[in-house]
Amino acid sequence: MALNITGLDPEEFLARRAEMPLVDVRSPSEYAYGHIPGAVNIPLFDDSQRAEVGTLFKKEGSTPAVIRGIELSAPYMPAKLRQALSLAPERELLLYCWRGGMRSEAMAWLFHTGGIKPMLLTGGYKAYRNHILTSLAARRDYVILGGLTGSGKTGILNHLGNAGAQVTDLERLASHRGSAFGALGQPPQPSSEHFANMLYEDLSGKRDVEAIWLEDESRNIGTVFMPDSFFEQMQKAPVVALMMSIETRMPRLLEEYASFPLEQIVASVMRISKRLGGDRTREAIEALQKGDFSTAIRITLEYYDKSYRYGLSRRPEGQVVYVETDTDDVAVNASKVAAAAAEMVSGGHSFLSDEASTRLKTLSDRLTCAGR
Repeated sequence: MALNITGLDPEEFLARRAEMPLVDVRSPSEYAYGHIPGAVNIPLFDDSQRAEVGTLFKKEGSTPAVIRGIELSAPYMPAKLRQALSLAPERELLLYCWRGGMRSEAMAWLFHTGGIKPMLLTGGYKAYRNHILTSLAARRDYVILGGLTGSGKTGILNHLGNAGAQVTDLERLASHRGSAFGALGQPPQPSSEHFANMLYEDLSGKRDVEAIWLEDESRNIGTVFMPDSFFEQMQKAPVVALMMSIETRMPRLLEEYASFPLEQIVASVMRISKRLGGDRTREAIEALQKGDFSTAIRITLEYYDKSYRYGLSRRPEGQVVYVETDTDDVAVNASKVAAAAAEMVSGGHSFLSDEASTRLKTLSDRLTCAGR
């Protein structure tokens, strides 16, 4: 059986995922740090084996490293082939390693020998990363939903999405809600690298002719940092900032955070202690220890509100529209922010393309009609 391996560029490789399974043959730690979403890890080497072969390659060269690699991997080849066969009932699969070199070629040979037609990512995962970062840097139409902490922005984005708007939930992708308290109740965060992979995956399914709604975020969401080029686009996009009083926000914040263990909430307060100052930090912690969550929330909101208002004030003139509201009703506030965004982009500001502006007006009309 002649070995015939097809190589695909990143764009074509990713397009084929709908037709066949995807296999990442890098080590488990490489895969865990970042991989193409949807890929199954069938590693040629485990982490210790990879380290051993890599060290041998540096010290003694290619041939001794290849021989040792065969010695290490050979006993496990049948199990790897059986796993691939179970994944590929149609006897075709996509696979990649770091640079499209020896690891993917070795596993392609194994799968081919077992009757599977492999297709390789030319340039490997490195080429994929270059592809997605280039894509994330490309200009797109975004609308930023801003607002004071506790304004229910995630719920508003979900409501806009249900009404037909294009929405990307950055905090869901980052497994973090953005503030010092954002990790409470969330799963472990992905690496910044894998966050970018998931972000590309989400955005690549969106229509180019229509704006994408994003929540206003700083450069980092918890430990995750957004790709620079993507964040720069966010900084240039129109912002609709929902403003409501602390009293209106308080019930939501109490519901979201008061149920977590006290020690976790105190630890979150301590993360911003330098910014709160010693006296206000002590007051907040004493209030928490007494079960007075409202006072503790009010103290932290004073810091977050002041900081966020300052950040908005530094935006260029005309880039931010403020929407005052006296209700926590998600549907009402979604209608308000959509109407404000539509009026903003139709007011002579060239933030969005003509097509995206028109579709934003349609969204606003749809929400207005639904609220009547």
